[in-house]
Amino acid sequence: MPAGPTEAVVYAERGNARWIAADLLAQAEHARDAGSFFVTTSERLAREVQREVGWLLGELPSRFAHLSIEMSGAIVVSESVDEAFAFINRLAPEHLSCRPAGRDDEASACGGNGFSWTAGGAAAWDYASGSNHVLPTGGWARRRGGLSASDFVKCISVQNVSAKGFAKLAEDVVTLAKAEGLHAHAKAIEVRR
Repeated sequence: MPAGPTEAVVYAERGNARWIAADLLAQAEHARDAGSFFVTTSERLAREVQREVGWLLGELPSRFAHLSIEMSGAIVVSESVDEAFAFINRLAPEHLSCRPAGRDDEASACGGNGFSWTAGGAAAWDYASGSNHVLPTGGWARRRGGLSASDFVKCISVQNVSAKGFAKLAEDVVTLAKAEGLHAHAKAIEVRR
């Protein structure tokens, strides 16, 4: 899984525009090619967030946040919630924050690390809330989540077939093996019968 630049999407239909803008900028300052996107169905909220981003940028010394917002930031106003989540799922961002939380759409949204509406915001996600920060970028969140302890555990299957179970399965196995032209498989079953 290639690790690329940070990608963050905040989805909201309503909310605190300053908090949303601050979360977008917190992710934008990671690198000049970090992507920060605000997705909404509300033109009013889109304008408020855009205004707050401008004001907050004026207070930041970090050049990366300025470059990132200019090069890789966007506010997307969707005509419907379905259209908004279709965009989010195509992008499949590393970070996905949904406000307000609790919609069925959000549960099926693709994101490497998902956050619901909380007071903590982006800085808490990065530093203290406990999620692993090795996350999929470049659309990989469509296929997997972030690195976890399960990535370091070897799982194997162990099978045990009883004589009674074998008797029930044998004919099906022979039929399937012969249909695939794997006669040695069929013979391995037949010699056991």
